[in-house]
Amino acid sequence: MTTPAPQSTPGNMATFNILDGFPEALVRGMRSSFLADSDYHHLTQCENLDDFRLNLSETDYSEGIQDNSALTPTSLQSAAVEKVVTEFQYLRTQAIEPLSTFLDFITYEYMIENVMLLLKGSLSGRDINELMAQCHPLGMFKESTMRSIPTFESNAKGYSDLYQTVLVDTPVGPYFSQFLQESSDRFGDSRNVLEEVEIEIIKSSLIKYWIEDFAQFVDKLGGETQQIMGDLLKVRADTNAINITLNSFGTPLNEPAMRASDRKRLYPAVGHLYPAGTSMLADVADEDELGRVLELFPQYSAIWNIHAGGSGDKSIDDAFYERDVQQLELAFEGQMHFATFYAYVKLKEQEIRNLVWISECILQQQKDEINKFVPVFSMNAPWRAKKAR
Repeated sequence: MTTPAPQSTPGNMATFNILDGFPEALVRGMRSSFLADSDYHHLTQCENLDDFRLNLSETDYSEGIQDNSALTPTSLQSAAVEKVVTEFQYLRTQAIEPLSTFLDFITYEYMIENVMLLLKGSLSGRDINELMAQCHPLGMFKESTMRSIPTFESNAKGYSDLYQTVLVDTPVGPYFSQFLQESSDRFGDSRNVLEEVEIEIIKSSLIKYWIEDFAQFVDKLGGETQQIMGDLLKVRADTNAINITLNSFGTPLNEPAMRASDRKRLYPAVGHLYPAGTSMLADVADEDELGRVLELFPQYSAIWNIHAGGSGDKSIDDAFYERDVQQLELAFEGQMHFATFYAYVKLKEQEIRNLVWISECILQQQKDEINKFVPVFSMNAPWRAKKAR
């Protein structure tokens, strides 16, 4: 009789290093590629982009910019993203199940953003080549599929063809199918849904489905991955719910009839705010009411106070970024879990935002604003400074 293979979960000390030890070692080694405080100091002292490029050539980004003689914020961003994508794809080639599926889930978010970018651009008549150049490399799929998006006609048959030839064939097709199914009850024929709903609402719905699907997958994995990655996804869901509510003010989504129906549908069914907090958010009509709801949740009241204070030194997005960086850094402190891979991608995203911000400030001679970024693994981070005191 054949002995069945032992059932293991990510984090199992007996099997983790056998199955996933190599890719985890790679991603933990990649942590050393993040810019240090000294690198940021040198970059912020640059007087022009030539000096910026020279200082950046001493970092892990040297290969990406060595052939870029005329560095611009846009070309810098492209080179930095390409570097991260190359590293991520190598990690993906070294992964087996269930880590490979976990890494695929990370790319689904970028696929949704790419499809929405192409849809929105095609409706406004923008050139397909220009749009494809703006798509995130982690969310790319077959070129023929991407190029077919702008070819549909702006009528019921055209949208039906779009769904059949593009949306169904993408890895995120089930999310589009779920959106069309839920929307058909309100708009009738699902072929007309895309005509009736704003692109941003479609995008928010798809991101919601992705978060919920990712959270269910993480729960099935169990172990340390469930605990650490599950918390990261809860925070991501809460951030989406808060931003959706805040951005709805002054739009039809904030009308009384729309709050409990359309706006509430966009809130993910996971998170620290769910279900009590999201139910209260559905009734919020203005920023004062939103503030009173968030005061009930200590982890978000401090972030909201930054926005409500309106000092101008830090926006609510900056506060969210700081909170995210702190939690993502903590993912590297644990062992034998998959959240490290997600944390690496998101922390690299923040580092790229920092580089683009600094280069833009240098280009526009806005030295007073140049230090308004969130460094990664910085010894001067607010949460480390508090601990040191």
